[in-house]
Amino acid sequence: MGKGMVGEFKVGDMAVYPAHGVGRIAGIETRKIGESEHRFYVLKIEETGMTIMVPTTNVRHVGLREVINASEVDMVYAILRERDVMIDNQPWNRRYREYMEKIKTGSIYEVAEVMRDLSILRYRKELSFGERKMLDLARSLIIKELAIAEDLDEEEVEKKIDEIFEDI
Repeated sequence: MGKGMVGEFKVGDMAVYPAHGVGRIAGIETRKIGESEHRFYVLKIEETGMTIMVPTTNVRHVGLREVINASEVDMVYAILRERDVMIDNQPWNRRYREYMEKIKTGSIYEVAEVMRDLSILRYRKELSFGERKMLDLARSLIIKELAIAEDLDEEEVEKKIDEIFEDI
């Protein structure tokens, strides 16, 4: 399967499920629902061990996608390094909802924007509890996927990301 395309996954493939992160296709199962049979990818999320059943016909709709490739990695780092960004002064709960929508898209670029904006905001003011949790989630999603995409340990990726934000 070509990178970035959504299509067939094989057992053992790594895939990204929006807001849950990287998982491995542990199996492909057929289940009878009513009168018809449906095929599902059995996705085991690395971080939590959670198992998610994704209908093979519904992959695009739920946002299941391949791990980004090396050329896409540079774009993620470019987004994280960007400093000329407008973070408006809307109430934190409205900002929280907007950021949550971005995380739910499953796009690593959107998740990187959330991480960057909240990291910058953290140096300007105290983040709410919800914003701190969201920053942790975005950071975790990014580190896990970049570690796989770059074939590095998570600690190495974490160090690279920390260096990006130490100059704020």
